[in-house]
Amino acid sequence: MQENSVKVTFAGKPITLLGNEIKVGDKAPDFVAVGAGLASVKLSDYAGKAIIVSAYPSIDTGVCAAQNRRFNAEANNMKEVVVLSISCDLPFAQSRFCAAEGLENIKTISDHKDLDFGQKYGFWIKELRLLARGTVIIDKSGIVRYVEYVSEVTHEPNYEAALAVVKKL
Repeated sequence: MQENSVKVTFAGKPITLLGNEIKVGDKAPDFVAVGAGLASVKLSDYAGKAIIVSAYPSIDTGVCAAQNRRFNAEANNMKEVVVLSISCDLPFAQSRFCAAEGLENIKTISDHKDLDFGQKYGFWIKELRLLARGTVIIDKSGIVRYVEYVSEVTHEPNYEAALAVVKKL
């Protein structure tokens, strides 16, 4: 597996991202993840829709929980946009969190089985077998319009920059 050239730290220590670094203008690669009830979920299931892919390491941390809450709140105001919230957490943990928090506007999916998203989008943290934090915005024609690999995994993504791109779609 190739190393990504993006420089990211986790709690101040450099980490290695594996996979293909995704860039603005790329055709968004299809990927397979695991959804509720252990069903396969593909990016292509949402073809023809604008998509926010919100990647994070673990639902059981405060920053990841805040990221999911924020994108859930924003999704409430974006009826034409699908928010895919992806981590390596098991779908059961993701569902439990969303139920406890009342989050109904995001679709949580898990990359734990194959790390297909992590590999195709370059978010796989080699040292931890988790996903790095970041955001990918894909337009209705399947073209990547925004990418953020958060430079320090313990920090939240730049919501304003991502949402500004979404509003232009």
